[in-house]
Amino acid sequence: MRVTQSGMDLNLLVALDVLLEESSVSRAAARLHLSEPAMSRTLGRIRKALGDPILVRAGRTMVPTPHALAVHGEVRAVVERARALFLSGGQVDPATLTRTFTILANDAFTAVSGAALFSRVTSEAPGVRLRFLSESHVDVPALREGVADLELTVIDSRAPEVRVEHLADERMVAVVRAGHPLLRGRMTARRFAAAEHLIVSRRGRLQGPVDAALAEQGLTRRVRGSVGTYPASLFVLRDTDLVGLITTQGTPLAHGMGLETFPVPLELPTLPFGMAWHPRHDADPAHTWLRDRARDLITSREDGARTTADDPGPAH
Repeated sequence: MRVTQSGMDLNLLVALDVLLEESSVSRAAARLHLSEPAMSRTLGRIRKALGDPILVRAGRTMVPTPHALAVHGEVRAVVERARALFLSGGQVDPATLTRTFTILANDAFTAVSGAALFSRVTSEAPGVRLRFLSESHVDVPALREGVADLELTVIDSRAPEVRVEHLADERMVAVVRAGHPLLRGRMTARRFAAAEHLIVSRRGRLQGPVDAALAEQGLTRRVRGSVGTYPASLFVLRDTDLVGLITTQGTPLAHGMGLETFPVPLELPTLPFGMAWHPRHDADPAHTWLRDRARDLITSREDGARTTADDPGPAH
């Protein structure tokens, strides 16, 4: 960052972080409990210190400059380290916490568990806001660059400089419309392969682990296309004879739409669901609190799912 000696001010970094997060002087002013004129003067000081406009007008909105985007991750890291340093004894009172956390999550998790996480956070920390981002079709180091604070998804790779905590093992189940022909009779790998399939891929891929498992048995399936998210796929499956897949985590979505699920007649690898974060958050008690809330939500959901699976139900 090109910060001059005379312009060095940690308060400016806090303001810059909020300005880039909101892309709005008025919203940043509200977040920092300042008047709009005071926030505008602060933006002027930031522009002078960095030698860059930072935010520029684009129609009715403001957008960050390329330099602002380049330094935002560094600014976020400095601000978060400062917060952690000045919090006494590594403790945080959620009731007085004012913060926005950005969570990168797959859409199935957000759709199934987002409401519960919002409710928990709102009840404990009314000053905390959650901002969910969908997974992109392009892999970017969102945690390292400060784009996201926490990732909640199936984590199948370990990026450098990232902490990963495994929380649950997901598996894939097949999903079809009610009354689908595959629901009648014994399910075999050959019957499954003979159906027409819909793939979920944020990168637009038209094959996956199912195809590898079928190939081991000398079988191939007919893939008609792909969509980017599991929730979107359910609307397609509801109105067609296509066969899709969804994680066990997402089955409440399917059943809520009147769709049917059944085990895939193949040996598929389990999917390690977990959370990931950058090590700079390790000493941040507010981030630790958020991780605890997410962990409690996911593990309690898993315990509930196991209890339901173990309960044979009433005798007939």
